[in-house]
Amino acid sequence: MIQRIQSIWLLLASICTVLTVKFSFYTGNKLDAITKAKIFMQLNAQSDMMLTVLVGFILAACLIAIFLFKDRKRQMLVSGVTALVAIINIMIYISETRSFVEGQYSITSSFTFLVPIFLLLAIRGIWKDQQLLKSADRLR
Repeated sequence: MIQRIQSIWLLLASICTVLTVKFSFYTGNKLDAITKAKIFMQLNAQSDMMLTVLVGFILAACLIAIFLFKDRKRQMLVSGVTALVAIINIMIYISETRSFVEGQYSITSSFTFLVPIFLLLAIRGIWKDQQLLKSADRLR
């Protein structure tokens, strides 16, 4: 299971997903609706309920996909859907940054952008495994 490269990519994607919970994606000032004062805030996966749910789904799907090594078609399907959800997660993060008055992206926001990249690399590894098995079946 772990000797296959897609398992490594899926594990790295799940580690990056866990890191997005703790580290910030964007830091800056927001305006308080009542007092009109600027409040320093950090945007991470715990800041919004939708982000928390999406990150939880991505983490669970990555870990489940690691253990689907015997069913490569299903593993590819789960990884593909998870990559799409990870891209939606990035779009929600970026839309949440518009509510800030001023701020900047954190260096740790790269963890969020690495998740779909690792998932696409895992899909490529699964596809290569599938092609290798098809060629081996032709030789028999």
